[in-house]
Amino acid sequence: MSTEEKTVVYGTEDLLTSLCNSVTRVLNVATQSKIHYSAMVQRVTKIGLKPDIGCFVLFDGGFSGLVVLNFAGNAALEIYEKYMLSMGMPKSELASSFSSDEVSNILGELMNQIVGDFTGKVRRELQTNITQNQPKMLVLNKQVMLSVDTPLDRPEIRRVSFFTENNNIFYLELAIDRTEFIKLHDFDSSEITDPDALLDMQQASQANQSNATPPAASAGGDDASDELLRSLGM
Repeated sequence: MSTEEKTVVYGTEDLLTSLCNSVTRVLNVATQSKIHYSAMVQRVTKIGLKPDIGCFVLFDGGFSGLVVLNFAGNAALEIYEKYMLSMGMPKSELASSFSSDEVSNILGELMNQIVGDFTGKVRRELQTNITQNQPKMLVLNKQVMLSVDTPLDRPEIRRVSFFTENNNIFYLELAIDRTEFIKLHDFDSSEITDPDALLDMQQASQANQSNATPPAASAGGDDASDELLRSLGM
């Protein structure tokens, strides 16, 4: 690989874009609606929870960070309602106030899926690993600032505006250690490393071989399959 290719850097804005794409991907599927984010990003000096509902998740590992989602009441209620309706829940049984525990629980569940989608992409695309804690949801009537001085040495903080299908706004804030990833050589970012996925692939392959070959010929294949599973610790 040339020196020029090695200098390709994956930095804070790239991580932010990946996280924003996880937000839209998860919420678009969950609500069966179109959610998008602003093409402009704010560089800010403080990160915090804001009314009416704030949610935050800490992650650590290859790099450390803090993710916050701040929802106005109408945005929170719209996302909650569309998610529940897409799941087949009748509208008459839905919570009518954003301050309901049910709304907070659903937004916390969606936040968990968002960060899970993001950490999966980090493993595949950046060849490193980060872990997350359980999302914390708070119904607020005033702003609460969060300090990131202790876990982050050189924090970089960004804010992005998101828009729901009904033009309600919510905000994503990201505080992250200043970090850069430099690609040293090519790799397959779609490679499957999950043991369960590997096992499913092997079982499917074994079934195809059994259908395509006589019983006597498939005995050796079974031995090879057993050996592969043993090598994977299964």
